[in-house]
Amino acid sequence: MTEATTPASTSRSSLEDKRIDVSRKYVPYDGGESPGNTSNTFNHEHVFDDPKLGKYFAPISEYEGMHRFDPKATWTEGEERSLVRKVDKKVMVWCCVMFFALQLDRGNISAALSDNLLNDLGLNTNDYNNGQMIFYLSFMCAELPSQLVSKRLGPDVWLPIQLVLWSIVAMSQCSLNSRGSFFATRCLLGLLEGGFIPDMILFLSYFYKGNELPVRLSFFWMSYTFTNISGALLGYGILRMRGIHGWEGWRYLFLIEGAMTAAIGLFSFFWLPASPTQTKGILRGKNGWFTEREEVIMVNRILRDDPSKGGMHNRQALHPSDFWASITDYDNWGLYLIGLCVYIPPAPPTAYMTLTLRNLGFSTFNSNLLTIPYSVLFMINNFLITQLSRVTKERSIVASLGNVWQLPLLIALSVLPNDTNSWVRYALLTLLLGYPYAHPIVVGWNSQNSNTVRTRTVSAALYNIFVQAGNIISTHIYNDDDKPFYHKGNKVLIAITVWNIVLFHLVKLYYIQRNKWKASRWNAMSTEERAHYLETTTDKGNKRLDFVFVH
Repeated sequence: MTEATTPASTSRSSLEDKRIDVSRKYVPYDGGESPGNTSNTFNHEHVFDDPKLGKYFAPISEYEGMHRFDPKATWTEGEERSLVRKVDKKVMVWCCVMFFALQLDRGNISAALSDNLLNDLGLNTNDYNNGQMIFYLSFMCAELPSQLVSKRLGPDVWLPIQLVLWSIVAMSQCSLNSRGSFFATRCLLGLLEGGFIPDMILFLSYFYKGNELPVRLSFFWMSYTFTNISGALLGYGILRMRGIHGWEGWRYLFLIEGAMTAAIGLFSFFWLPASPTQTKGILRGKNGWFTEREEVIMVNRILRDDPSKGGMHNRQALHPSDFWASITDYDNWGLYLIGLCVYIPPAPPTAYMTLTLRNLGFSTFNSNLLTIPYSVLFMINNFLITQLSRVTKERSIVASLGNVWQLPLLIALSVLPNDTNSWVRYALLTLLLGYPYAHPIVVGWNSQNSNTVRTRTVSAALYNIFVQAGNIISTHIYNDDDKPFYHKGNKVLIAITVWNIVLFHLVKLYYIQRNKWKASRWNAMSTEERAHYLETTTDKGNKRLDFVFVH
């Protein structure tokens, strides 16, 4: 590839894998390179190579990995690949287990519905909708406060606390006896589970580079799918306990699965490390997980990929101004709008899947087992679409494929007569809910376009707040007067799906225009002017002229 000069900077982009020195004689936009990443030679040029500019991007003295920071460190591709695999085994696998626990307690309401939870408590469909709305509203309200606590205590401490606290509420659902108790537990679960996903993303960002994160997040949602499959199998067995000691099966379901989460939470207290250089512990060994050499590689590969990660330590609280900066960052508003709208279409069919299957004549136990095929398809498509985005380095167009997949299936469901064969309707629902899930792509996209630890932490929470707001909207699309097959609700979902496809393209167009605007100003500057800009600019994060938005 013909080299084109880029300044050394804090900017992140996965459009190319190269970090370029400011002293070269070429510019970032003209040559097609984007600043911010390491090359695959692993003896890379990076921002810290430049003695004049490197000091502006060096980690703060309080940064937990400062003692391993070495601008002159080099390593081989094999060493880094081996180290990433080790991190996957030590960190990523257990994070998936914790995510499994989240979905187990968040999703078992569906299995409980198939065991006549509503009838046993004297509730109807609208009560269920209101309960779900309360859950998502509480979940949404807890996002930002949870981020504050996580940054102060550290996600390695706060994540296990969340797991244990909500497991207690999850187990207490075995004592539900009224509409009020149903609403109360929905509220408490939302408050205690809120912020868990952004906290987890923050934790993983300590160990992975920006272009590695979306693939790891796809593992999350693969574990989410595994939870749906294993949850269906668990439900098939546990719900058969109905009648033992006079209890309904769903009471045993909440009690047993809540206890599983409690065990995972307690183990997490002793397993999660604070950072790559703080891995010593009871279960992790007196010498920790990594050698000194491995810690040097981990710290420097992360900082060369994104120097802004050295701007805070992992027990440093956020300032209110950090929240305001993220809220007013108009460059991320399009991604928040995507979070609000894009996940609405599959949400009502998912929430009502077991009830729909019961209405089609399937038994309680078979209704749970019949959710497994769509979960398997969902897991496969989730992995494939994330890999497609990684290989093509395309986000918006690839992410929109989920809605393209859903559109014809929603149209078919909206026009099917009520007497359609049950297996035909089931097949359409299975295909609909097995769609390519764009969430890992958009979460990584939002993280990369935020660019600093402070804004990235808050923007992850803001994005998830909009996702939960979309979930709240979705709870009122299928209504009691539209059952059993919700034809009117499906027509609303069709309109939202069409809008979502358009929205992805509009957001892509916005980032293209923003990059052009920056490029026109950057390319008008001389080499000396660019160096002066990098030394003196007050622009921060994604507002810097040398930052390239990914799309």
